[in-house]
Amino acid sequence: MKKSVFSPDAPKPIGPYSQAIEYGGMIFTSGQVSLNADGAIAPDDVAGQTRNVLNNLKSILESRGSSLDKVIKTTVFLKDMNDFAKMNEVYAQFFTELPPARSTVEVARLPKDAKVEIEVTAYV
Repeated sequence: MKKSVFSPDAPKPIGPYSQAIEYGGMIFTSGQVSLNADGAIAPDDVAGQTRNVLNNLKSILESRGSSLDKVIKTTVFLKDMNDFAKMNEVYAQFFTELPPARSTVEVARLPKDAKVEIEVTAYV
């Protein structure tokens, strides 16, 4: 049976979706952007946004007994591929041992004009 996942330590969804769904021992997160308590994107730089997004994903996973160490796949959406190195530098700080499989793509636009959005798949 699928379960909706919610962490009070991560931003509330800005639409009709769950922060994540747990199903069959797996957690599938929605894409996360760097929202502050007011629902605005902060900070302005891609490194800071990446850090906030990964901390939010960490909170979501931990709310169900998982962790970033249990992530098997990530998808990173960048507004500008020129920000890849800055995003990657922060990303590497969160995934130090056996990093997950990853896809990174440039997109035309992200919700609330964020610079980065990340979704993950992890096991419990």
